[in-house]
Amino acid sequence: MPVLVFPSRLAALLLAAALAPAQAAPFAYVPNQKSGSISVIDTATDTVVRTLTGQGQLGKRLQAIEAARDGRVLYVVDAAHDALVALDPATDTLVRRVAIGKEAEGVRLAPDGKTLAVCAEGQHQALLVDVATFAVTARIPVQGRNPEHCEFTPDGRRLLTSNEGSDNLDVIDLAKRASTGTIATSGHPRGAAFVPGSTRLYVAQEGAASVDVIDLATRTRIANIPTALRAAGVTASADGRRVYVANGGAGSVSVIDVATNTVVKEIPTGQRPWNMALTPDGSKLYVANGRSNNVSVIDTKTLAKRVDIAVGELPWGVVIAP
Repeated sequence: MPVLVFPSRLAALLLAAALAPAQAAPFAYVPNQKSGSISVIDTATDTVVRTLTGQGQLGKRLQAIEAARDGRVLYVVDAAHDALVALDPATDTLVRRVAIGKEAEGVRLAPDGKTLAVCAEGQHQALLVDVATFAVTARIPVQGRNPEHCEFTPDGRRLLTSNEGSDNLDVIDLAKRASTGTIATSGHPRGAAFVPGSTRLYVAQEGAASVDVIDLATRTRIANIPTALRAAGVTASADGRRVYVANGGAGSVSVIDVATNTVVKEIPTGQRPWNMALTPDGSKLYVANGRSNNVSVIDTKTLAKRVDIAVGELPWGVVIAP
């Protein structure tokens, strides 16, 4: 039976809906390596609204950042202190710290939100950190050299590392906590991203100015896509239609059409664009420009740069969280 809504009640419901606060836009967090700070960008206004320092406890060599699924905790590689730290962005307080050794680089949160992977580049290891206890639960040697970037498979069963020093990827079985082999790449792999809902991994090849497409099911390289000088960061759209590649030497972002594996647009950014992040609705791409000390905001509908936002010194990348 249909529910009858009387005029007075209908008016009240409409008024309540009109007065209800709109959902706030997410924040973009940008670690500034040499400033020892994290710039907080309101993605609604594209302005820096806060600067976090962990109340002065963050070191001046911030290498990577990740965010909890609910956005209440930021995970940062503080290489100056050889530590992974957990930061509460609401209070700018360091709430956890764990030693991870020297020359650690990338950090990534598992799909289930329970484990963090840290690529310890100088140690030739991938470290697993339990989110609940904030303890290192495994140190897994890689077969390659200098793993810089860690990427979980969408099902969370494996971890891949981009090995800069050996031009390959390690495939780590997380149940066995061991590398089960390597996959050759075109030259100096850096950032990587899976196309959602697939086994295809797009890996930036800094030395080859291109992106390799890896089919993890067969552990083979199925395509190589020319991009621009010193490809570095990679991110994929949630709908799986596009892959974005930051070209550090060219000062641009290449847009790849996944259906054809071709570059459909190259968008100028600042100097040495590195790591990037998309807003949850996919409408904007935020690109950290290390040598320009700013972040470029790209409209993904028009594929044009909207604005550059000044941040701290040597921004490493961007993570976006609610």
